[in-house]
Amino acid sequence: MIRHLSARGFDSLALGRDESRCRALQETGFKTVRADLSRPTPHLASVIGRVDAVVHCAALSAPWGRLSAFRAANVEGTRHALDLAEMLGAIRFVNISSPTVYFELKDKTDVAEAAPLPRPINAYARTKGEAERLVLARQKLGPVNLRPRGIYGAGEETLLPRLVAAARRGPLPLLRDGAAAIDLTHVDDVVAAITAALTANPAISGETFNISGGETVPVQEIVTRVCAELAVPLRWKRVPFRPALMAARLAELASLAHSASKEPLVTPYTLGLFAFRQSLDISKARRMLDWQPRISLDEGLALTLGGRQAP
Repeated sequence: MIRHLSARGFDSLALGRDESRCRALQETGFKTVRADLSRPTPHLASVIGRVDAVVHCAALSAPWGRLSAFRAANVEGTRHALDLAEMLGAIRFVNISSPTVYFELKDKTDVAEAAPLPRPINAYARTKGEAERLVLARQKLGPVNLRPRGIYGAGEETLLPRLVAAARRGPLPLLRDGAAAIDLTHVDDVVAAITAALTANPAISGETFNISGGETVPVQEIVTRVCAELAVPLRWKRVPFRPALMAARLAELASLAHSASKEPLVTPYTLGLFAFRQSLDISKARRMLDWQPRISLDEGLALTLGGRQAP
């Protein structure tokens, strides 16, 4: 995001808490401030100075974990980012949320922003929903929520790497005869959507937008293409969904019962991604942000797996 903004003449500054990543940005020539937004940061107002806009894309993003950790990162972190934005005089606050807030263990296609939100599937979905509400309550910041689906591309460490790691461990579950499908989003399209939200007129303040690549593709096809490109052996095993879901719920409960436990191999959420069709209606973003995805899945996978960036 900061590379994109700087290339287009924006005077931008990166804020993060990871020492090595902040140093890498500084060495590349970007202005960077290191801080932990899980705690109040009023001292940063004098360090940073006045800004026009803030893009908040920091979060604890995982299918499993303790609610307290998600609250610290996603709720309190967002609250402190909003407080800082007010002190800096920002008039636009773009919050990167997640369509996980829509997720249910059933097929849900062409889901629009006005759809009622279900009971959260996990602590991540719960705290991202809470963060969205905090953002929209700060009307003087010109708040906007973006919900990008399945981000992949340069620098992504969650989606495709997790799929490949799961394939290396053994056979992947083939649930509901391979009915699962999803619409992914290349990171460059997400960056373009953020830029559109930053530069749009004040009328979009208080709005929430779905963002995706607009192509709903079978999960089995995505995994097969990625593993073939990376020469990773891939096997599928037909698994009945209901017994698998019960086992995943028990494993999740057992793991959370022990303080030193690790994320189970399968959670109800990750199982659901391999079982159901999920897609977003992105017509609102097309209409109000004058944005549309430009990178197809074919091009995006070629760029990602080839280690290149879109022009």
